[in-house]
Amino acid sequence: MNYDLTLLKQACEEYKISLTSEQEQQFIQYYELLTEWNKVMNLTGITEFEEVLVKHFADSLSIAKGLDMEKIHTCIDVGTGAGFPGIPLKIAFPHLKVTLLDSLNKRLNFLNEVISRLGLEEIETVHGRAEDGARRAEHREQYDLSVSRAVSRLASLCEYCMPYVKVGGVFVSYKAEKASEELTEAKKAISVLGGKLEKEVTFQLCRTDMERDLIVIKKVKNTPKKYPRKAGTPTKEPIL
Repeated sequence: MNYDLTLLKQACEEYKISLTSEQEQQFIQYYELLTEWNKVMNLTGITEFEEVLVKHFADSLSIAKGLDMEKIHTCIDVGTGAGFPGIPLKIAFPHLKVTLLDSLNKRLNFLNEVISRLGLEEIETVHGRAEDGARRAEHREQYDLSVSRAVSRLASLCEYCMPYVKVGGVFVSYKAEKASEELTEAKKAISVLGGKLEKEVTFQLCRTDMERDLIVIKKVKNTPKKYPRKAGTPTKEPIL
């Protein structure tokens, strides 16, 4: 089947990302595996090729509007689900060493198949809840970048994601729309967990009228050892 990658190429041009023909082929393979596995397990409600190009692939790569990804070496995708944004980032920026964290083994089985079929190297999957993974020495404050496209409120996401980031690194939260209210609400959490808001980047996604927001939080000091709290607490009782 012939796939038209024009929308992804246009997005990459906007983000100043250059894709080789091999990388373009990897995105196509990823799409094929996503739709194939989606028939037997719930990975995504978005399956049309052009929609996946825009709402999953281009959206994942939009972090380049807020960060110089060439300066990032290690990245953890917290609650990666079907691999967004972690796998598109690994395809587009092969130098990245990527960890995909998720609490469902069946999703990790899918991701391991993608990694194998696409021939990706220096990328691993880790099974566990965000709160538990951040207590393990091999993951706590070990990453230049922690990312999440999860729908949780920012105050909760900060507690899930910031313990993974080393001092000097960043946590980037992908939001579907302007998150000013969430930012105000999360002000205390950001500070308590060792962060400082660096910038908020708002834009229209890839020739659509969909507004996107990148919240870039710099890690300026170590996260206190008591965080993250036990599983479920950051959502039920966010730091406010």
